[in-house]
Amino acid sequence: MLVAAAVCPCPPLLVPEVAAGAAPELDTLRDACADALGVLAAARPDLLIVVGPAAPSGRGPHPEGATGTFEGFGVGLGVRLGRDLGPVGAGHSLPPSLAVGAWLLARAEWAGAPVEGLGVGEPLAAERCTGTGRDLAARAERVALLVMGDGSACRTLKAPGYLDERAEAFDAAAARALGAADPDALIALDESLAYELKAAGRAPWQVLAGAAQGADLGGRLLYEDAPYGVGYLVAAWS
Repeated sequence: MLVAAAVCPCPPLLVPEVAAGAAPELDTLRDACADALGVLAAARPDLLIVVGPAAPSGRGPHPEGATGTFEGFGVGLGVRLGRDLGPVGAGHSLPPSLAVGAWLLARAEWAGAPVEGLGVGEPLAAERCTGTGRDLAARAERVALLVMGDGSACRTLKAPGYLDERAEAFDAAAARALGAADPDALIALDESLAYELKAAGRAPWQVLAGAAQGADLGGRLLYEDAPYGVGYLVAAWS
């Protein structure tokens, strides 16, 4: 059963070594993510699952001990998902979203429950997302999720997806749903619109919605902004 969730964005710029001289610009966002992870620790889960968007090569489960790197972003920094349990075999390199999640957990000095990862495809249909979430919630008596994903990437002219006037309203709807811990509102987010707005968090958020059905959790929105023209949201459910 789901007992807690933290929702964080997943730009590699969250990692100061990647952001370099621009790192202080996201200090407030990093602090909000730390607060959300504190809610996970307080819930004392039996299992923590990090869920994030992934390209085809990174989709599917990633075991505890899987590693990732930020070399693709010009930084020779590696991360590990949870504890070092020895070799995990080929094919388990963490996608960037889960690598950022692993970095956040290491920064928070996570020493609680075992940690696993799940990379989900951005086009995954809502019903499959919610079904996946229900399956995750049934994995243990007390399950927590760290849900990685950005809002729209079309908030300004200089945004990665250029300016789309629909982006602000989409992000506002997502923020309301996440702040209210409202699974139905998350499920109602439009898949096609999210894809057009390059909102990579839509599928992970709907996985969370499936996991939270019947859990009766409360929510808090800890951060809402669009630096660099991308919607970043942080929320905690417990």
